[in-house]
Amino acid sequence: MDVPRLLVADFGRGWLLASYVPSARHTCLSALVAIGALHLPCIAYGQFTEPRTYTNVPVGVNQLELDYAHATADDSIDTSLLIGGSHLEVNELSAGYTRTFGILHQLAWIKASVPFAYVSGSVAGSGLSHSVAGAGDASLQLTTLLLGGAALSVADFAKYQPTTTIGVSLTVTGPSGQYDPDAVVNLGSNRWSLKPEIGISHPFGSDQRWVVDGYFYGYFFTDNTEYHGREILRQEPLPGFEAHLSFNLTPDLWASLDANYAFRGTTFVDGVNQNDAQKSLTVGTEANWTIGSRNSVAFLFAKSVVHVNAPIFTQVAVKYFYSWGSGYR
Repeated sequence: MDVPRLLVADFGRGWLLASYVPSARHTCLSALVAIGALHLPCIAYGQFTEPRTYTNVPVGVNQLELDYAHATADDSIDTSLLIGGSHLEVNELSAGYTRTFGILHQLAWIKASVPFAYVSGSVAGSGLSHSVAGAGDASLQLTTLLLGGAALSVADFAKYQPTTTIGVSLTVTGPSGQYDPDAVVNLGSNRWSLKPEIGISHPFGSDQRWVVDGYFYGYFFTDNTEYHGREILRQEPLPGFEAHLSFNLTPDLWASLDANYAFRGTTFVDGVNQNDAQKSLTVGTEANWTIGSRNSVAFLFAKSVVHVNAPIFTQVAVKYFYSWGSGYR
């Protein structure tokens, strides 16, 4: 008789999906978390919270994440300073650590991440170019599930039946990245940002191999008081929503189709309205492969298809995750 194998997979600023798939092998657990967004200012805000973020996983799990991403962006290095003919190349490495635990008998996790990047920019026909390398803005995220996410040990999680889950998160990004007030291209934003988000994840279909996710979020910013030297940059909130549809191709491999729409976020420089409210639609696809109980890799492609006062960008990324904790084998 086949023993149910518990497959847990996640991606993004949160965690995972759990679904039962028949297998003759012993029950094993794998966990995957990925952060899809680039941390470079003005590109980051069009990126994804990953599919299957707000799904249940065991408590007491640690995860190390290493990412590499390459992105190109045109026309909008800075949404308050549009430069026609500009071109931006981004190569980013990021490291993150996640720990799951329980709050009031519900699953929660905290994640810290730091990006490092090399960015080069140029303006066609002008002979102007610039490059910069160093650390970007670090972030800290706290997430908890409100519905369908009981805090379970690895052993108890083997009996968990996947269900609809609802969760909330708050990501705080601080001005720790490299910033030059006189430069157009910067790795840091020289301001704080808060990103509250609410998400729902619903597994369905035969053996619950399909998962649909929906998220609603908003970015809120403090002022940059050293914008282009002595100017003050203020930005209105930038809300958005996402949809993801993913499918388990095998017990160890799933893939998704993703979409993210963000709007508003008008900026003011020294109180002067820049009339640059954004409209940005990003679409993409991801693949997630679990290798044993501790290792996972993920591949991502994303492209902006609507970009009013927003970066025209294309991104590819590869991510590696290593998980450990009490009860892991």
